[in-house]
Amino acid sequence: MKLKLDIDPDIVAMMAAEVAAGERAVSAAIREAGTGLKTAWRGQITGAGLGPRLARTIRSEQFPKGRASLNAAAVVWSKAPVIVGAHDTGPLIRSRNGFWLAIPTAAAGKSQRGGRISPGEWERRTGLRLRFIYRRTGPSLLVAEGRLNTKGRAVASRSRTGRGLVTAPIFLLVPQVKLPKRLDLARDAERAHDAVPGLIVANWLEGRA
Repeated sequence: MKLKLDIDPDIVAMMAAEVAAGERAVSAAIREAGTGLKTAWRGQITGAGLGPRLARTIRSEQFPKGRASLNAAAVVWSKAPVIVGAHDTGPLIRSRNGFWLAIPTAAAGKSQRGGRISPGEWERRTGLRLRFIYRRTGPSLLVAEGRLNTKGRAVASRSRTGRGLVTAPIFLLVPQVKLPKRLDLARDAERAHDAVPGLIVANWLEGRA
């Protein structure tokens, strides 16, 4: 008996085409999953009331760049990982020096650099001195003698008679703060991961059609 094996060039071409279709399907699926996860995380952040600016720190990128691959991967991350991570885990925050955390009230205003103002910056900005008031129940206080302007912020009083002078709480002092957990990033990450096989099949079938 004599056997002869011939490899049809068309079969080789078909296999190569199938591999190429698989590469495109996997890359498209990973791109959809990565973009979808980025959108979901941004939606969580804005839905939690943390603002669009923090939401825009969520970015996504796909690898390899510029070509399809069966080993395609997507990375989704935040450019503000400390802030986003804190709202995702809900950590217990303590003072660095072991004393108090100073929480500014509305009378303190905001830092000129943006964000929360510190007691030292507040004194330099206003020229007023803060006075410590210990309270057995509730947070202790840092207060100042001045007046409240039209925005409700404490400023130095220019009155010689003392008219309008008030003792305003500027900072609340607490030993620690439990930041509430406002995000669940792992939930959306798991959903994106679980959706990948279905996306690969859908894109593969769409490529054939």
